[in-house]
Amino acid sequence: MNFEDLSKEELLKIVDAYAKAWQAMDGAYFLALEKKYGMDVAIEMDKEAWRIFSPIEAKRIMREFDVEKNGGLDALEKALGYRVYARLNTQSCTREDDKSLIFKMHACRVQVARNRKGLPDFPCKQVGIIEYEEFAKTIDPRIKTRCISCPPDPHPDEYYCAWEFTLEE
Repeated sequence: MNFEDLSKEELLKIVDAYAKAWQAMDGAYFLALEKKYGMDVAIEMDKEAWRIFSPIEAKRIMREFDVEKNGGLDALEKALGYRVYARLNTQSCTREDDKSLIFKMHACRVQVARNRKGLPDFPCKQVGIIEYEEFAKTIDPRIKTRCISCPPDPHPDEYYCAWEFTLEE
């Protein structure tokens, strides 16, 4: 197959298929760890995987999409839109002022699937703290990350998790 010959619609389908495959692999790996070693070990391993992966993803996004290193919250907001799961989830960024950015995950593919099966939210906060901190500080080390809410925390119906990023000079 020659990607250059594909239509925009076909390319978007491929991007979606690859993003879904990436997330399925992440989930399969987690479930295999959980089955063999239990939930606590699986979460610890997931945290370490995200500690490694998040900076790699951030650096690749910065390189491929001209996201400025040390570009502050504007750079972070741009980079968040290029994350691999941005095609799978519904997310938003809002700015209350020039020193803070609020990121919300409105529809998380993992959580929506669990809820559809009648399962409770996956308790991803421990992992999310590492994931978002590492991603943000790779974009700009002056950015500090604070979890507003993430499962197992209670959250409103409008989002699953919310994060505040502040720029400290």
